[in-house]
Amino acid sequence: MTTISVERRAAVALVTIDNPTRKNAVTLEMRQALLEAFRGFAADDGVRAVVLTGAGDAFCSGADVGAMGGRGVAASRTRMQTMHAMIRAIHGLDKPVVAAVRGPAVGVGFSMAMACDLVVAGSSAKFAQVFKRIGLAPDGGAVWFLARQMGFSRAKELVFSARSVDAAEAAALGLVQRVVAEDQVLDAALEQAREYAEGPTLALAMAKQLFAASVSPSLDEYLAIELLVQPQLMQTADHAEGTAAFKEKRKPLFSGR
Repeated sequence: MTTISVERRAAVALVTIDNPTRKNAVTLEMRQALLEAFRGFAADDGVRAVVLTGAGDAFCSGADVGAMGGRGVAASRTRMQTMHAMIRAIHGLDKPVVAAVRGPAVGVGFSMAMACDLVVAGSSAKFAQVFKRIGLAPDGGAVWFLARQMGFSRAKELVFSARSVDAAEAAALGLVQRVVAEDQVLDAALEQAREYAEGPTLALAMAKQLFAASVSPSLDEYLAIELLVQPQLMQTADHAEGTAAFKEKRKPLFSGR
């Protein structure tokens, strides 16, 4: 069963991506559920902070690659727009959001973690942008987040190599703010969220708006550009080959077309 679960712990909402058999890969329906959950928090005065995590031993392994392929530009744009709305809802929530990361945070899972205000990671955390392997460019606002959090040169190296970054390196790069013991990740994230919830949340909301206004282009402007790029790449021979190779567990043979 694939789902998004929401649990209230006093003034903190705990959101869990629950698809453990696929390392919490997110389907279109799960993106919609996350969007609706975060929109609900915006309207709920009883929620003063949020923790986002994944079930089992993973945060989120990205989009469900098994569902990729065979879509036209229009269908690809629709899926991208749902993803973008989800990322906007997480990043734009006027309440603090803490990511609790264990295991892989890959692709859009990586973007979801970066869309949060603070990331608490365990020793098993692995962050990667693997779009190169399936013939795509990063999505979910990844380049926008990465360039601002670790600089253009290091962000390019991470994207072009598609390599994995462990918790210690992620902290050194500024992608993770706290690294704790594996069995303390969720407790540490909840403790941090409770601290935020007990604080002046209106002031924190205004501070978030100031941070958002301090960068150009805005996330919305960047996502509009991303929407032009990814649906086109989804029609290429390289994406078809990359997706097939992923499913067949072999090395892709890219042609640059």
